[in-house]
Amino acid sequence: MDVLELMDEWGPEKVVCVSDRRTGMKGVLVIDNTARGMGKGGTRMTPNVTVAEIARLARVMTWKWAGVDLFFGGAKAGIVFDPSSPGKEAALRAFARKLSNEVPREYVLGLDMGLTERDAAIVQDELSDRGAMMGAPAQLGGLPYDELGVTGYGVAEVADELMELRGKRVAVQGFGAVGAAAAKRFAELGAVVVAVSSVHGALVDAGGLDVTRLLKLRDEFGDLAVKEYGDVRELGAELRVPCDVLVPAALQDVIDAELAGELDTTLVVEGANLPTSVAAQEVLAERGIAVVPDFIANAGGVVAAAFAMDARYSPFPVNPATVLEAVSSKLRANAANVIVEARSRGTTTHVAARELAQERVLAAMRLRGRVA
Repeated sequence: MDVLELMDEWGPEKVVCVSDRRTGMKGVLVIDNTARGMGKGGTRMTPNVTVAEIARLARVMTWKWAGVDLFFGGAKAGIVFDPSSPGKEAALRAFARKLSNEVPREYVLGLDMGLTERDAAIVQDELSDRGAMMGAPAQLGGLPYDELGVTGYGVAEVADELMELRGKRVAVQGFGAVGAAAAKRFAELGAVVVAVSSVHGALVDAGGLDVTRLLKLRDEFGDLAVKEYGDVRELGAELRVPCDVLVPAALQDVIDAELAGELDTTLVVEGANLPTSVAAQEVLAERGIAVVPDFIANAGGVVAAAFAMDARYSPFPVNPATVLEAVSSKLRANAANVIVEARSRGTTTHVAARELAQERVLAAMRLRGRVA
């Protein structure tokens, strides 16, 4: 594709592609919009990362930072490499070296699909800079927000703000870092988790799944936890089960207009990035199903990242309790505001949330003289 075709009135401001012949690593950094601050976003590693995918996610980060009214700019990075390969560390180090002009002056890496807290430590080591990547282990002074489950925690807090969760049925698509943490918090808030899924299938139980057991199995077996739990159904069953709250927390583009017309739920809280199509969002709005957009619902990670960024060169560790409290209060207020704004503007919640974020970004661009 022609990278120039990605550029519009918002960005991207910079697209950097890198490669390394020795490891076979290919990668891309997209800095979308820095009107409100330097680029900050996750870094994913999968065998099929594309420039278009990373640019799309970088734009989501622009709206996400503005949506929670925190002063960083949208950016994202991707590494075309198999994270299960024994050559992962060498590829990651090569990627970090190739971007040493941009990292950490213009962009600070974060964790996304395929990368772990140890990988953050590796990048910090390769660049000899503690501020090069967020999400490092607590033993290195980092704030391990995947370990804390801040994104999933925030997803559940948002749902609880909009609906009293005690006794309500919740279905979670995906049982990775976000889905598992969300299920844990939903159970703590008194909800009944009736479905979860991983790449290996779905678990559905109208009477409620044993979340504590599932989490223990996940610690031992990872994505295979659903099979170890037993009675696995085909993928997709978790989306169609009758529930009060549906949380798509896997990949993007999983709910299209047709599926949106079949969902049996009252509230959709987007744990994943871009899980619903525009057409699906319109169908859900027409059916009276409230939707909390991804960059509002799953912004717990960016709130935590903001704390980590603030303390990245400090000798004093961040208090996790402070982070979780901020995630809860910030996301609850934003979600409630977006629902009200959508009704006021007569739009879908996605449009309302994006318009609010765009207004903030545009104001910053005007103040900087980047637009008339």
